[in-house]
Amino acid sequence: MVPFPYAEEYPVHRVLPEDGARRTDVLAQLEDLASREDPTWETGQCSGTMYCGDHEHYDFLNRAFSYFSHVNTLQRDMCPSATKFEAEIIAMTLDLLGAAAHTDPAGLVTSGGSASIAHAVLAYRESNAHEVQRPNMIKPETAHPAFDKAGHLFGVEMRVAPVDPRTAQVDLDWVREHVDANTVALVGSACNYGYGTIDPIAELGQLALERNIGLHVDGCLGGFILPFGRELGYVDTDFDLSVPGVTSMSADTHKYGYALKGTSVLCFADRALRNSQYFYQPDWSGGKYCSPGMDGSRSGGLLAATWAAMVQLGRSGYREYARQIFETSAAMQRAVRAHESLRIIGSPSFLFSFTATDYDVYLVNDFLRLRGWRLNGQQYPNALHMAVTRPQTQPGVLERWETDLADAVAYAEAHADAPAQSGAIYGGVPGGPTPETDDLIRFFMADMMDHQQAITD
Repeated sequence: MVPFPYAEEYPVHRVLPEDGARRTDVLAQLEDLASREDPTWETGQCSGTMYCGDHEHYDFLNRAFSYFSHVNTLQRDMCPSATKFEAEIIAMTLDLLGAAAHTDPAGLVTSGGSASIAHAVLAYRESNAHEVQRPNMIKPETAHPAFDKAGHLFGVEMRVAPVDPRTAQVDLDWVREHVDANTVALVGSACNYGYGTIDPIAELGQLALERNIGLHVDGCLGGFILPFGRELGYVDTDFDLSVPGVTSMSADTHKYGYALKGTSVLCFADRALRNSQYFYQPDWSGGKYCSPGMDGSRSGGLLAATWAAMVQLGRSGYREYARQIFETSAAMQRAVRAHESLRIIGSPSFLFSFTATDYDVYLVNDFLRLRGWRLNGQQYPNALHMAVTRPQTQPGVLERWETDLADAVAYAEAHADAPAQSGAIYGGVPGGPTPETDDLIRFFMADMMDHQQAITD
């Protein structure tokens, strides 16, 4: 549980104050909090999270946002520019992700990766509603839990396919054996969050074509960097809408698209598939109602800022950032491979994950945390991953990584018989989960969320 550190310094508002605070005081408090928290990622020692890390770029996006922050995108008659921003965001993303291979592609701007995935699951359910009563989809175990959440919300069975422990790619034979008459779509990742590996999208596409079902590629993480990695020669496989059989793909503009948090693009190879998840209620007493997505009111500022990021950077800007990130990631991976006791999982891209052979890799994490590194923890097997972003490309970060990792490995080897402190939180349950450990973990996770929601209790 992360403690709330500011309760003694600033007033805690359990009720709406009778008299409002001065704007200067409010802004001063916000500036103070931001100035304390930004240094945690500005060092370049934080995996993922801050994909751009450029305060000048953030200032530019904030200014673009401010012009339309008060605008509700539902009122297109009052703000037709929202249509321009949204349409061009979709069109540019479709072009980037190979939609030229299709005659009538379309897209949807959502509030984030989970929303894009949810809308994709909904579209496959609705487009097959007349033929399938109990729809299912098949996803790799490494695919994002947002698929499972969407299946839970929309009544779609999510069949989880195992992955090859060596390549971290989905087991194609398992997928093929578990497709049945109720399967509406397959899922592949490009790349997955845990290991940074790309599933065999071409083979999944061929299987989808053979069975006449859909294939969604989750490119929420990689959608705005893998295309440029392919151009530069760092990625040697196809993964997007140009692959036969791929019928939809998600890509987060708020990640390597370098926009503000809160936007993602869901691309469809065919407009009819997108339109199948539209919601209509023409007989409501309040007027005729329709919605292209789950969100109702949205701030026009997010559309404006996302559009601004894309047109300001252009292909050359994205390509150069991708080059820096792929080069840095390759160098950081070489530093991992230099240690015999560490093993990188699969063939990763810009994001990589590693485990240890002779000790618990969370011992490495324990030491790196003391040096200010914040890596993401994994389980089954215990592993650590680094999603390389622009902050890691700063001068000096790679050298710190090489030095600190070497010291961390020496520490882990010297304490191989000791329990890892961070492993108790992030690592897998020894011997695998049981009903009792599952209940205990759920209890602590619920308590953590309750704490976040009710810090003033």
